[in-house]
Amino acid sequence: MPRKLRIAFIHPDLGIGGAERLVVDAALGLQKLGHSVDIYTSHHDPGHCFEETRDGTLRVHYVVPPFPRAIKGKLHILFSHARQLHLTSHLLSPSAPSYDVYFVDQLSTCIPFLRLGAHTRVLFYCHFPDKLLADGAYVDGKARPRGSLLKRIYRLPMDLLEEVTTRQADTILVNSKFTARVFKEHFCSIRTIPRVVYPGINLDAYKPVNVDASGSDITSILSDRPTLLSLNRFEQKKNVALAINAFARLRKVLPPTANSSLRTLRLVLAGGYDPRLMDNVKNLESLLDSTNKHGLTYSITTPSTSTVALPAFNTSSASVPGEPDILFLLNFSTAQRSALLTAPSTLALLYTPTNEHFGIGPVEGMVCGLPILACDSGGPTESVVDQPTTERTGWLRRPDSDVWAEALVEIVSMSDQERQQLAERAKRRAREKFGMEAMARDLESALQETVAMGPVPTPAFLYAILTLFLALLVYLVRTLV
Repeated sequence: MPRKLRIAFIHPDLGIGGAERLVVDAALGLQKLGHSVDIYTSHHDPGHCFEETRDGTLRVHYVVPPFPRAIKGKLHILFSHARQLHLTSHLLSPSAPSYDVYFVDQLSTCIPFLRLGAHTRVLFYCHFPDKLLADGAYVDGKARPRGSLLKRIYRLPMDLLEEVTTRQADTILVNSKFTARVFKEHFCSIRTIPRVVYPGINLDAYKPVNVDASGSDITSILSDRPTLLSLNRFEQKKNVALAINAFARLRKVLPPTANSSLRTLRLVLAGGYDPRLMDNVKNLESLLDSTNKHGLTYSITTPSTSTVALPAFNTSSASVPGEPDILFLLNFSTAQRSALLTAPSTLALLYTPTNEHFGIGPVEGMVCGLPILACDSGGPTESVVDQPTTERTGWLRRPDSDVWAEALVEIVSMSDQERQQLAERAKRRAREKFGMEAMARDLESALQETVAMGPVPTPAFLYAILTLFLALLVYLVRTLV
């Protein structure tokens, strides 16, 4: 029988997103297997998080940092390092509990300090190398944007620090074969071959919602109108504009023989929105401009539990309240997500990012039996089956609105029998390959192997160097603040 472990998760910002969903589901899965799990973070807003992190299901420790996220929108990565090192110092304090192993993701800065300070092994889960995201979305096969000379000088030590600290991890996991290949191409000094553990989801969280007993948060977002759904954070790199452009094009190219109800199609764009991030604010404003240019009406809403205020700009352009062409749902609740994914009126899930590292959205759609339309690159090529058509769970297409509109015509025109057959294939694939239980078993195995390596020895000279580096970094950040 496997040994029951004491596991500490370290995640920088426990908000609403794919990486956060993975951390939550990984913690839930391991907890269900009998392990003791704690999550440590430098940011946790009860009004902008997954419910399991605020309702007591998971133990979350919010260690408030003395450093800001940025200064006037700059120096994000520097302050990210500083905030994580502050969190690390909390974990290494004499009063902190001890753990058998640390599970670190996104930022690797803390790894050598945890290994040497706590003499404890560290597993690092790499969603994607940060240095490849510093200049926007990563485009496979193309040279990275170089940026200004000043930015390149600034990023050089940051990128080096990422590679050096990642190399210190005892075990390295990645979320897809795509990420594994990119990891090996761009972290040349790391000889370890990362092991792929696909993100898994809690299948029980995607059961149909009882609309009659669910309250206004659910009834206000559902509709009898045929619905296309997008689940993505409101970030520029998620390319949600593709969904709007394809939707507008679809309304124009629907064949005359199409079911009359399809003339009332609507689009729901649901995702995490953080007003602290200028990228989110500017991207949402751009999406609203695109909606207006296409002559489409829109409305913006948030769940009643959200503490995030609605954006300052106009939150509705619909002439008839409650009947917009596009609904923007910011920071949806778990119940709202499940209601939209399982609603009989929802015809497909649109997943717009290109070169996505994995992408949990398509798996969420498949769990609920929805046809998926995603870009033909990155992680979705591993989760979604396009060919042969007898095994299809979705459509993989290049990110062109005309091409997507053509695929959408095919999707919305499916017969009931074709839709039912696809739903059965999609549910089966999601359950067998991407369930939380499968991920938890793989993670448990990796964590047990990591712990079996034994305590970490502490070379005195290296410990002194790392302590000096930590003190210097904290001094520099405080000077800047």
